[in-house]
Formats: sequence, C-alpha cells, structure tokens
Amino acid sequence: MGKEIEYKFLVTSDAYKKLGSYTYYKQGYLSLDKERTVRVRVVGSTGYITVKGRTTRASRTEFEYVVPVEDAVSMLDELCIKPLIEKKRYRIHINSLVWEVDEFLGENIGLVVAEVEVPYEGYVVEKPEWVGKEVTDDPRFFNSNLINYPYSYWKSVK
Repeated sequence: MGKEIEYKFLVTSDAYKKLGSYTYYKQGYLSLDKERTVRVRVVGSTGYITVKGRTTRASRTEFEYVVPVEDAVSMLDELCIKPLIEKKRYRIHINSLVWEVDEFLGENIGLVVAEVEVPYEGYVVEKPEWVGKEVTDDPRFFNSNLINYPYSYWKSVK
C-alpha cells in the first residue's frame, strides 16, 4: 500500500519558473467519492490511473499504475467527469525535497499552487520565497474539487 504525505501552498510569484521547465498534464476523474477518488492522467506519452483514499490532514493512501496512453486518452474523452484538469507542472528540487508547482489552465486558469511531498507528517517544511499561504486543509484546492467548482467561478481566494 502506498501512502502520500503532501502539503499544498499558494504561489506568490513566478520566480519558480527560473528553476525548471514544465510538463503538460491532462487529467480527469472517474470517481469523486469522498472516500476514494479515481483519476486518469496523461503526462507526455504516458497514461496513469490512480486511486486515492480519503485525505486526513496531509496524508492519504495512494495507488498509481501506468496504463497504455491510448486507453488513458479514451477514458479522458469518454468516461471522465468534465471539465478536465489541464495544467503545466514544474518540478523543482530544493534541498532534499521536490516541489511541484502547478499552473492551471482551462476552467482553472489563474490558479497556481505548489505541493511538496514529505517523508512524515509533522515534517517541518522550509518554504522557498515564492511560496505563500498553506492550503493543505482547504478542500477547494483539491484537484478533484476543481472539477465541480473550477477556480474561474471563485470570487476570491482567502
């Protein structure tokens, strides 16, 4: 069984862009159940299917598998709940951690968040200067929730 411990933050500037290049992601959800989500994703020429359990603080169970990209594209087109999530992801190595900065596109354009996976809960994260407020516990920022309530519908981020 896989376990993911991840913190999520708002991004305050585009200084991260100087630290790496991006990869385009397209993803959708087959299930948005609160107890489990099932995500399909295409990254470059690789397809993935991911099953995630309920989030408790910064932790959740996660299983991810490579699937044929043609199958992933078909699931995105034919089976996933719309709108799909599209984003540019920057992977930035700082000290022993990898920060993933997502610039959302489409219905979620304008939203930029940074996530960092840590080895254990309670791990003290040293934030880069371009990282702002933590939003780990704010469900509005879950990718799965951006399907039903895209960022473009929000009045403000508090």
